[in-house]
Amino acid sequence: MRGFWGLMRAYWFSDRWQEAWALAAIIALLTALSSKTGVWFAIASGELVNSIAFFHDAANTTPLTSLLSNAGWLVLLVVIKDVGITGTRTLVSATLHRKWRGWLNGRFNDALLDANHTHFHAQNGAEGSGPDNIDQRVQESVKDMTGGAIGLAMGVLAVATSLFFVGQKLIADSTEVAGLEFLGDYGSAVLALAAVAVYVPFNTWIAMKLGGMLERLSVRMQQAEGSYRGELTTLLRRSFHVAAARGEEVQKAMHGRLYQDIDQTWGRLNRVNAGYSSFELVYNFIGARIVAYGPGLIPFIHNKVDLKGYITGAELVNSLISQCSWFIHVMPAIAALRANSRRVIELAEAIENVQQPADFYRQSGHSDFRYTHQNPVFGLTIQHLELMQRGVDAAPFVTTERLRFRRGEWTFLKGESGSGKTSLIKAINGLWPYGRGTVVFPEGVKTFYAAQEVKLPPVSLKELVCLPDSPDDHSDTKAAAALHRAGLGEFIEYLSEGTRDNHSWDQILSGGQKQKLIVARILLQQPGLLFLDEATAALDPDGKVAFHQAIKDNCPDVIVISVMHEAIPPRSATGEEFYNSVLSIADGVATKKPLVPTLPREITTILANPPARPIARTPMLEDGWARITRMRLRQK
Repeated sequence: MRGFWGLMRAYWFSDRWQEAWALAAIIALLTALSSKTGVWFAIASGELVNSIAFFHDAANTTPLTSLLSNAGWLVLLVVIKDVGITGTRTLVSATLHRKWRGWLNGRFNDALLDANHTHFHAQNGAEGSGPDNIDQRVQESVKDMTGGAIGLAMGVLAVATSLFFVGQKLIADSTEVAGLEFLGDYGSAVLALAAVAVYVPFNTWIAMKLGGMLERLSVRMQQAEGSYRGELTTLLRRSFHVAAARGEEVQKAMHGRLYQDIDQTWGRLNRVNAGYSSFELVYNFIGARIVAYGPGLIPFIHNKVDLKGYITGAELVNSLISQCSWFIHVMPAIAALRANSRRVIELAEAIENVQQPADFYRQSGHSDFRYTHQNPVFGLTIQHLELMQRGVDAAPFVTTERLRFRRGEWTFLKGESGSGKTSLIKAINGLWPYGRGTVVFPEGVKTFYAAQEVKLPPVSLKELVCLPDSPDDHSDTKAAAALHRAGLGEFIEYLSEGTRDNHSWDQILSGGQKQKLIVARILLQQPGLLFLDEATAALDPDGKVAFHQAIKDNCPDVIVISVMHEAIPPRSATGEEFYNSVLSIADGVATKKPLVPTLPREITTILANPPARPIARTPMLEDGWARITRMRLRQK
């Protein structure tokens, strides 16, 4: 769907083409009928004016009956056109708008949320940022673009049908015009059409110039509105952190700057809109009162047509001007259509650009990762891995020659803050864009990535437990059992509910409970490869032990690679090690070793949970500190 016309054609040649063309055909038929009734309306207006003009004529034997019948016929035409035809066309066009928007919305959602993680890659544009405000583009821009396109098509069709029916009637009623005798009886028709041909295009050109200004300001307005709304949404997500840091004044100032951009753009847009509105009012008056009545005045003065013919002809010209001026009347809407289509096209292009992520990221740096599979008995293998930042001249910040993780092996990943621990896990999972190397996954093994921050979508508790699977893939019994083993048994009775006391589960569950929910997912999914990226940060020491024990007891062959802030990994309640090896990142190099011999539990407890006050030094502690020092020297 690259380009405006590609975006416009997509729905009409999709699997829903029958629906699209059927609704379009009904709209076309109703538009043609509306144009035809416009001719009848002009004739009826002439008859009514004529019955008024000759009300007291001696030859008019039934003046009141003639007046009332012509007025009644005119009212009937108005009801037929505005209520019957126009009302029905509005309903059908709104239905087409709803169907078209729904189809496009589905396409964009499918494209963004595919297995390629397009939604993730599209926001990492080649120059550092993808299309802004994707939510606004999918929701508002698609809606306004489809509605504007339907309105534009209806307007073009109305112009074409009006030219046909009104032009046909003008030619049929045409008469000779003084000074244009060489045109014969087509003189008045040619004069009327010439007036329309001069007046409408010239003013359309003026409207297009003003429309260009409106388009640019509309795009700027959408960007400003999207940025402000995005910041408000972000505030709601980090509301606690703003309150805890007493950052309301800073946040307020930020909102003020963003809204100032809206206000200034809105002011310029209002000034241009006001100018356009004034231009349109003057244009309508001159068209309806001068241009429409001018061409027929010459034949009327020379007694070539009577009053009824003059009024009928003027109404026909007025109808033709009105229909041909549709572009002028809706130029602001056309400007909005162009602005919305531009934003939708940018999103569509961003989506298509990242269908091959490696090629996409090579435009702005090194990206040469290879992901293959091997027999699961060999576990996970990483070869010649280098992680880099954006830029063709970027140097690796993490390197490793060869790493192998056996089936059932638990590895503790440690390193200083900013050393690249999370980046390494992301790279293994295909979520780090820049670098090179080979990652060989165990074939047929499910992978699970548990991050520190857990955001829960507004769905039922069972859906949350079953993610990323469908809730239909797991029975209620299995989901409830997973919750119980994870320590969330108190919520089992609410398994099918999406809210509790009108609050979503993201609001109800604490940070620790959300991380327990991750345990429930792991127990239900039974992954063979598990990545824990600070996944126990919100749990207390006992909760961390329970987290690991639940996985150890229920996922015996899982490969675990875990990042934690602790200096040493947790052990079971009986003192047994959960982890078999340690992967250290130091000076940009990742090396893997077996876990060092365990220290006495008392010492590891002190290291993992340092006391608030100094501990009195005893001979046993002195001996323990000496052992720790010797062990660290051997590691170095």
